[in-house]
Amino acid sequence: MEKETKKNELMEWIKAILIGIVIAWAVPFFLFMPTEVQGASMMPTFEDGDKVVVNKIGPKLTEYNRFDVIVFKATEEDNYIKRIIGLPGDHIAYKDDVLYVNGKKYDEPYLDKYKDELIDNGTLTQDFTLEETLNETVVPDGHFFVLGDNRRYSRDSRDPNVGFVSEEQVLGTVDVRVWPLNHLGLIK
Repeated sequence: MEKETKKNELMEWIKAILIGIVIAWAVPFFLFMPTEVQGASMMPTFEDGDKVVVNKIGPKLTEYNRFDVIVFKATEEDNYIKRIIGLPGDHIAYKDDVLYVNGKKYDEPYLDKYKDELIDNGTLTQDFTLEETLNETVVPDGHFFVLGDNRRYSRDSRDPNVGFVSEEQVLGTVDVRVWPLNHLGLIK
C-alpha cells in the first residue's frame, strides 16, 4: 500500500511540474512578451537597451487608443516599437511642431523633454500631411499611423517602406518597463 501511495505522489509531482512548464511557456507566448528596445527612435521615452513587457492580450480585449505605445512586426526579422498617432479614418498633419488630427490640435506631453533638449531650437517633427507622405487622405480601416518619439531619427509611418501598420502586424502594447531598474514602472 505504501508503495502505491509513493507512486501516486510521484505522479502528482510530475503532473504539477508539467503543468508549471506549460504555464511558464504559455504566459509569454499568449499573454506577455519581454522585448528589448533597439535603437534611438523612441528616445526620450525609451533608450536603446531598455527592457519592456509587451501586453499581448489587453488590446485584444479592448481597442487600441491614440498614443498607445505598440510593438509590431515590421519585417520577418524585426519588430518596431512606436506610438500610435492616427487611428482608422483620421487625417494626420504636423504644422510648426504641432500635431493635428482631423484638424484638431493635440498636445504631446511625452515629447516636451525632447523638445526642450533640442540644441538648434528647430522643430522635432517636420511639417507633413498624410497626402504628402503616403498619398492618402485618411488612415485606412484596420490600420494605424505610427511615429517614434525621436521624430528626427525614427523610421516610422512617414517612411513609405513602413507606411500604415495593419492591426494584424501589432503584437501588443508596451505597458511596463522592467530595465533599467531606475526607470522601472508603468508607461504613461
